[in-house]
Amino acid sequence: MHKIQIKGDFFDERRKIILDSRKVKRDEVTIRNDVGEDCSVINFGDYEGIFSTDPITGASENVGKLAVHINCNDIASAGGEPVALLVTIMAPTSSSLEDIKNIMNEISEEAGKLNVEVIGGHTEVTSAVNKLIVSITVIGKSLKGTSISTAGANEGDDIIITKYIALEGSSILANDYENRLKHVLTDKELDEARSLIDYISVLKEGKIASKYNVSSMHDITEGGLLGALFELAMASNKGFIIYEDKIPMLDVTKKIVGEFKINPLRLISSGSMLITSSEGNTVVDALQREGIKATIIGKVTKNKGILVSNGVELEVEEPKRDELFNIK
Repeated sequence: MHKIQIKGDFFDERRKIILDSRKVKRDEVTIRNDVGEDCSVINFGDYEGIFSTDPITGASENVGKLAVHINCNDIASAGGEPVALLVTIMAPTSSSLEDIKNIMNEISEEAGKLNVEVIGGHTEVTSAVNKLIVSITVIGKSLKGTSISTAGANEGDDIIITKYIALEGSSILANDYENRLKHVLTDKELDEARSLIDYISVLKEGKIASKYNVSSMHDITEGGLLGALFELAMASNKGFIIYEDKIPMLDVTKKIVGEFKINPLRLISSGSMLITSSEGNTVVDALQREGIKATIIGKVTKNKGILVSNGVELEVEEPKRDELFNIK
């Protein structure tokens, strides 16, 4: 049996950098930056402003689409509504105007589906990058006092995840490595995997879950499920125990991770939201009534990080990098 405290040199160093950089603390800021915290929140009277920013670095296809949803998902994780986007595009000198136009068209189309306005940003062609990088800052809102923090998990809470793990990672790999996967996936399975990008929004589950007694929500992104759990545990100063046989994963994902010999629990998983609640079954029922698969996979604990696999309690090591970057 192996158990560890929820801590790690990389995460501790990140937290130290964040805390050391805080020179001013304003009363209006109600949720501040920290390891694992998806958003910062500012009190504007009757409403709270919710802010988050993320780049897309691990994908070659659907970059604009991913950028919109990954950032808007952060607002959903805080229980809010995304309102507007600021888009930064850093393009290598080999890029054409058509490349930039295509990215912006993709961003505009996806933002329109979510009723989110693109209100500004910055575009630059530079030799400082060797691939096109998109970073989006999203602005959201919620009623005063209703925003949800990643740091709110309580001991004894149920741990819930929505949909299936590794949806985003499966889609990225199917789009970027189509030829390599043709010998392990049928044409139908390859189409299924590529189409998983259409399921990476968690706005609906965030809106539903925030109406119930949830203590924290966290979008499962880079680092996968275990990375998200590690971040939530550090932010909340708690631990967790999860059961591998309860974690939902599509068959097509199992085939993809088998081909690349990577761990699906550490693969980027936008489209799946991590939720903690003292009333897990109530939250699951509410989500499933709206057609969203939801599964209780474990419990929030006092201070240990445990993955139960085949009846054996295993040490959860500090996440280093997403499995997407370990492809050989």
